[in-house]
Amino acid sequence: QVQLVESGGGLVQAGGSLRLSCASSGLTFSNYRVDWFRQAPGKEHEFVAAITWSGGRTYYVDSVKGRFTISRDNAKNTVYLQMNSLKPEDTGVYYCAANSAGSLLSLEEYDYWGQGTQVTVSS
Repeated sequence: QVQLVESGGGLVQAGGSLRLSCASSGLTFSNYRVDWFRQAPGKEHEFVAAITWSGGRTYYVDSVKGRFTISRDNAKNTVYLQMNSLKPEDTGVYYCAANSAGSLLSLEEYDYWGQGTQVTVSS
């Protein structure tokens, strides 16, 4: 059974840092691009960052560039999202999602999703 499990969320003050992890099992992880999305209360999912299967390319939404860093360790079947200089507007449930197509897709086209981890940034 394929699983993506996020961890590392929590409550942090503005300006603080968190590192999220997305651990996979049951799939050949290195074959998949992995994206992070977030969903704030009352809003739709928002793309945050992505990393290609090899880690050779990364992508970020403009609002997190220079503050967030996505990386992966295929030996550990894990993708990380290092989040620094957090702002209250970064608050939301963060999800990782994997797709074998290698590009940004509509949400329903992703092969696998995690259950999400809550990030709350207080002002």
